[in-house]
Amino acid sequence: MDDNPAVHQEMVTTSEEQSQPNPVGCNKYRRLLLVVFSFSLFAAALGLGVYSHLQKTADPWTSQWKSAAPPCLSPACIRASEHFSAAMDPFSHPCDYFLFACGTGGSSTSARRHSVKRISNEDRGELDKKREVRMRRETDVQGKSDGWLVKFPDRKTALLKTIKEILEAPEEGVSMSAAEQKAKKYFKTCMDAESPEKVGSKPFLTLLQQLGGWAVSNGWNQTDFNTTLALLMSQYSTFPFFSVYVGSDPGEEQTASDQHYIQIDEPHFQFPIDWNSKTQKSKASSRYLRPFYMACGQYLDLLGVPSSETTQHCGLYVSLSTTLALATAPLHYRLSQKLLYHRITIKELQTQAPGIDWLACLNATFQPLPISQSDLVLVHNLPYIIHMSQTISEWQVQHELMGTGPLHTYMIFSLLHTLIPALDSRFFQTMRNFSIATGDTEEMPRWLRCVQQMERGFDTLLSQAISERHAQKEAEELTHDVYSSLKKKLTDLIWRDDRSSAFILNKIKPLNPRLSTKTNNVSHAELNHLYAEVVLSEEDFFSNYLQMLVLEKKSRSRLLSHGTQTDGLSVTPSISGNNIIFPVGMFVSPFFHSSYPRALNYGTLGSLMAKDLLHLLLPDLHTKANNPELESMCIWSHYLSVTKDPGWVGTFSLSPFEQQEVWMQYSALQVALDAYKMSFTRHPEDSSLSGLSYIHLFLSSFTKVTCDVDSYHEFMPFEPSFLVTVLCSDSRFCPKPLTCVNKSQSYPHEMCQSRTLH
Repeated sequence: MDDNPAVHQEMVTTSEEQSQPNPVGCNKYRRLLLVVFSFSLFAAALGLGVYSHLQKTADPWTSQWKSAAPPCLSPACIRASEHFSAAMDPFSHPCDYFLFACGTGGSSTSARRHSVKRISNEDRGELDKKREVRMRRETDVQGKSDGWLVKFPDRKTALLKTIKEILEAPEEGVSMSAAEQKAKKYFKTCMDAESPEKVGSKPFLTLLQQLGGWAVSNGWNQTDFNTTLALLMSQYSTFPFFSVYVGSDPGEEQTASDQHYIQIDEPHFQFPIDWNSKTQKSKASSRYLRPFYMACGQYLDLLGVPSSETTQHCGLYVSLSTTLALATAPLHYRLSQKLLYHRITIKELQTQAPGIDWLACLNATFQPLPISQSDLVLVHNLPYIIHMSQTISEWQVQHELMGTGPLHTYMIFSLLHTLIPALDSRFFQTMRNFSIATGDTEEMPRWLRCVQQMERGFDTLLSQAISERHAQKEAEELTHDVYSSLKKKLTDLIWRDDRSSAFILNKIKPLNPRLSTKTNNVSHAELNHLYAEVVLSEEDFFSNYLQMLVLEKKSRSRLLSHGTQTDGLSVTPSISGNNIIFPVGMFVSPFFHSSYPRALNYGTLGSLMAKDLLHLLLPDLHTKANNPELESMCIWSHYLSVTKDPGWVGTFSLSPFEQQEVWMQYSALQVALDAYKMSFTRHPEDSSLSGLSYIHLFLSSFTKVTCDVDSYHEFMPFEPSFLVTVLCSDSRFCPKPLTCVNKSQSYPHEMCQSRTLH
C-alpha cells in the first residue's frame, strides 16, 4: 500500500467526486425505494397476520395452552377453587414439588380398599421398604403440604353428596315427577331424628308378632324354618345365613347381551373374624366375643325381654354365630383356591346343602320372576355353604325338643340389624358401641346413612336425576376423547409377540364407550309407574323404611331380568357386552361439572377414567408388552438420580407389579392430556381457576386428584407429582421445565415420552 499522503488524498477526492449522484435520478431512486419498502412492510404484516391465523387455526393448542385464561366464575367453579392453592402449582417450587407427600393420611380408607392379588409377600415387603425410604426423604418437605386446601372426597362420597344436594334442593318453581316427590319425602322423614324416638321399640315388636313371635319372649308359634327364612329374604332384604345378589360372571366371554346370575356368598357377620394362614381356618376373634354377647343382652333389654332369658338365648346366639364363621375365608384365599364364581344348578346346590330350601327361598326373593331347579347360580364359597347347611341341620335336631329355637332367634336378630336404621337411637347407639369396641371409631353422619338407604331402593330414580343434572354433552365428549386417546396410546406399545398383540387388540377393538344413560334411560312416566305402589308417610319412618326394602327387592329382580341393565350409581366403568359403560355416578363434583374449565374436567375425571380403563382392559399388560418395564425403569432411574442422598444404602428395583403401575399412572397422565388437546383443538375457548394457565390447571388437577382419590396411589414407589416433573422435561408441554440449580436432570424423550403427545 502507498503511504504518500498526497496520493491518498487524491484517491479519496476522486472517489468522492465520482460518487456524487445526479439530483434528478436520486429523487426517482428514493421514490422507488420508498414504494418497495412500503410494499415490503405491507407484505410482511400481511404474511405475519396470515401465518398467525393459520397457526391458530391449525393448532390453537400449541399457541394458547400456556397462556393465561379467563376465570370461571360459576358457583361450581367458585366451590372447586377451594381445592387449589399455590402449593398446587408445580412451577412455583420445582426443586421439591415432586417430593410432596399427598397430605396427612393420604387417601381415605374406603378409597384404598383395593384387591392387590398380584403382589406377593416378597413384593409387598420390598414395597414397604421403598415406602419407608420415601417417607424419610419427605420429612423435611411434609409441612409444605399444608397449603393443599380442601381434600377431594373419595368418588363414592362425592356421588352421595351429589345425591344429597338433589334431594335437598328447594321444590319451589320446580316441576317434579311424582316419583321424585316420593324420594324427597323419604329423605326428609329419614333425616327426622325425632320421629323414631316417639315410638321406641313398638314398631319392631309389632312386626315380630306378625312374624309369629320368637322363643326369647315365650310367645313363639314354632314357625317353619324355611318359611320364615324365605319371608325375611323376600320382604325385608334380610339374609341371615348367606347373602344373595345379582351380577355377571367375569370369566364368561362377553356378548352383546350379558347374562346376569343369582350369586350366593358368605353373609356379613357382626363381629371380626380372624384368619389363620397356617391352618387356613377362620374363627371368631375371641377378644370381641364378650362385647358381642353384651350387645345381645342390651338389645333384648331394649325389646323388653326379662334379664333371666338373656344368658341362655344370647349364649346360643353367640355360639351359633361363631360356629357358622368357622368356614368363612378371606377373599385372597378364595381367589387362590378358585372358590369364586362356582357355577352350579339350584338342584345340585339342594343336593349338596339340603338344610336350605333353595328353590323356595330364591323364588320368594325374586318374585315375580320364575326360578327353576335347572337355573345356574354362582356360589363364592361352596365349602361355607355346605358347612352352613350341616350346622343348620344339626342345630334343628339338637334344639327342636328343647323349644329354645336358636335358629329362629338368629334370624330375628338378623332382621333387627336390618331394621336398626329405622328404630330409635338406643338401638343404633348399642350397635355403635360394639363397633367402637371392635376398633371402628368412625361415625357415619345421618345424611350419609339416609342416602345409602335410598341407593338400595330408589337407584333408578337417582341415576336418572344425576343424568339430567350432570351427565350432559360435556360428559359424552370427555368419555369419547379419553377412550380415543387410549386407543391411540395402544399404537405405541411394543408387543412381546404377535399373539399378545392380537389378543389385546381383538379384545378392545369391538368395544364402544357409552354413558349408562344410553342403556338405562327411563322416562318420567316410567319412573312414576315404577314407584306407583309406594305410599309414604310424613311421620312414620319405620313403615317408609319397610317399603324401601321392598323396592330393593324389585331392583334385584329387574337386574336379573334385564341382562343389559347397568348400575348408574357406580363410580367406575365396566364392560357390558360390546360396550364400556361409564356410569353417570362418575360425572359429579368436584371431579366434573359442565361449567368447569375443561382443563379441570380432563385433569381430574379424565385422568381417573384413563386409569380405570387401563386397569380394566390391560390388567396384565406387563406379560404381553415391553413398555411397562422400559418406560417405568426410565422414570424410576430419573427419580433416583434427583432424590438420592448420602443416607441411602444400595439401590432398589421395581417389581413387575410396580413397573406396570408406574407405567399405567404415567400413561393415564399422557392419555388425559392428549384427550384435553383433542377437546381444545375443537373448542379453543376455555376458562380457568386461580389465575392458572390451561396447562397449569390441568397438571395441578391431575396431581391433586391422584393424591386425594386414586386408590392405586399407595402402590406407587414415589409420589405421583413426579410424573408431572417427567412430563415437563419437554418444554413443549409446560411453560418451563421443572429443573433447578445443582440438580442433574436429563430425560431422554425417546424412552420416557409418548409419541401420542408430540
